[in-house]
Amino acid sequence: MARVGTRIAAGVRNGLLRPGPDPTYADGDDSTWMGVDWPAMTRRVTVGEHEITVLDTGGDDERPVLVLLHGLSGRWQNWLLTIPAFMGSHRCIAPDLPGFGASSLAPEGVSIRGYARVVDELCHSLGVRRAGVVGNSMGGFVGAELALSSPTRVDRLVLVSAAGLSIEYVRREPLLATARVLSVTGARSVGYSKRIITRQRLRRAALQMFVRYPERLSLPLSWELMQGSGKPGFVHALDALTSYSFRDRLREIEVPVLIVWGENDLLVPVGDAARFERLIGSNARRVIFEDTGHAPMIERPSRFNEVLDGFLRDASRPEDDVAGVHGGATQDARAAAG
Repeated sequence: MARVGTRIAAGVRNGLLRPGPDPTYADGDDSTWMGVDWPAMTRRVTVGEHEITVLDTGGDDERPVLVLLHGLSGRWQNWLLTIPAFMGSHRCIAPDLPGFGASSLAPEGVSIRGYARVVDELCHSLGVRRAGVVGNSMGGFVGAELALSSPTRVDRLVLVSAAGLSIEYVRREPLLATARVLSVTGARSVGYSKRIITRQRLRRAALQMFVRYPERLSLPLSWELMQGSGKPGFVHALDALTSYSFRDRLREIEVPVLIVWGENDLLVPVGDAARFERLIGSNARRVIFEDTGHAPMIERPSRFNEVLDGFLRDASRPEDDVAGVHGGATQDARAAAG
């Protein structure tokens, strides 16, 4: 336990030492998503007792399917800089998980297995047999569980700063008590989103655990991220995250797995990337984004989309020739030197 605390403390120190963003940080082009008719591709789908809001770029053609799963306090809009880059080549499906975004929270509450079951049933209802699954944070936890519980549904898996390992060692009751306070605070902050995002210090305070340089994000994107706060699923989902373990089963995942992590993640320590890789086995590969926090797809969209595209195209080393991205061996050497 002491070693876990030391690793987390070291990660926090590393995350808080900010040298300043390079010119490629937050290089997303808002025009790629602000001109898209998202309402035309968004619908409500009944899955069991859940009313799910899902973004579905559609198509009955032979294009491969990409399912994108957001994290805690997220919603499908967390993928606004990813979907436009792939919707021409893939059918992109991005749900609001139950209790988040515009999706209802079912009476039975939340569990990681339950979320995986909902995603599996959603794919079935949309006529999707197999898909590449990309999950950030809690969404990575859910995506990995989906690959375990419904292995024929997943043909490739991408874990982006995925939860599920170090969170096992967090003391549940103090965390949940804090979460209840944060849930109320988050709900109130949504009403003040415009004021928060237009003031750099407030924006940094609101988003600094999620992204490394909140002040560099555009105002429209910051506003979209703020809207995920204060949803009814927050405390339930955090409880689910801390009460379920699948580490002993990760070896059962047989599909290709790409593990993507921000080197300066404040929420899930970068060391978990190596642990996921080791526990899954030789079919997993990790890549680390330099000077990046918990949301590589938002902070480094050009890099993320290039690496993801390489992986989907079956590149064995998708990070090759992508600036600011390195493989796990480099990360291990840096850790040993430090």
